[in-house]
Amino acid sequence: MKVAVVYDKSNLDDSRELMIQSIYRALSKKYSVQLLAFEDDFFERITQFDAVFNLSTASRQLHVPAILEILKIPYTGSSPEAHATCIDKVKTKIILSYYGIPTASFVSVGLAEEVPQIDFYPAIVKPSSEGSAKGLAADSVVWDYDSLVRKVKEIHEQFKQAALVEQFIDGREFSVGILAGKVLPILEIDFSTLPEGLERFYSYRVKHEYGEHTRYICPAQIDEGLERKIKSYALKAFKVLGLRNYARMDLRVKDDHIYFLEVNSLPMLTPNYSDIIKMAQAAGYSYDEMVLRILDDAIRHYER
Repeated sequence: MKVAVVYDKSNLDDSRELMIQSIYRALSKKYSVQLLAFEDDFFERITQFDAVFNLSTASRQLHVPAILEILKIPYTGSSPEAHATCIDKVKTKIILSYYGIPTASFVSVGLAEEVPQIDFYPAIVKPSSEGSAKGLAADSVVWDYDSLVRKVKEIHEQFKQAALVEQFIDGREFSVGILAGKVLPILEIDFSTLPEGLERFYSYRVKHEYGEHTRYICPAQIDEGLERKIKSYALKAFKVLGLRNYARMDLRVKDDHIYFLEVNSLPMLTPNYSDIIKMAQAAGYSYDEMVLRILDDAIRHYER
């Protein structure tokens, strides 16, 4: 079987380069594999392959899956519809709330809308449709209306999209991953080891500049009851959002109350760095085993 590892040239960095090469090597142990950039001739070139390991985030992660759906070529990751939902944090939270999956209180403020009064300070303000902690800084947490208005205006001007205003949960942070329909060991992200003065949440600088100062605990040290609840909610979210193969969800817990915050339908798979890799390792998977399991699960989906 011929497999293409599809990626974007436009946003390559050291982490993505490592991910692409590592996945290529893992798949090469079992399949005939070729790296294929998502470029103008993609539609013609992709037809020579039997399956795709999709790493492309082009146009909000929609373009490559949409093309592969038309061509009926099996691919890893979720459908374009699921990606479109999860990239929009507001839509994701509306769906989670509807299905009884707990999430923090929130409002959405569109570009032409007046900032409403809220009753859940402190609040955190973030772009509604960005990933990798873009738009999140120390002053993203606001305590009064004037600060809220200022931060919403910054998001509108910088990203040209709605601002998500969400209750800031000052609790323990966790991430939970799902691989081929099974919940991986839960990961706790401990910010207490960060240098003094840094914000204790995943701002852009904490995520990208202070990863080595952040403590990761997997499996998380939590009681069995809380673990069961988190895993049950994660599986339900995976189902109602229409996700496939693998995904990662971020949540916080305060006073034993669970708050699901975001869902990443196409998490990074960088060895020794990405959160879902840490979870898979805690479950006993090597990196190569995890990659092959993702592809096998994608192929099984098309054989049903």
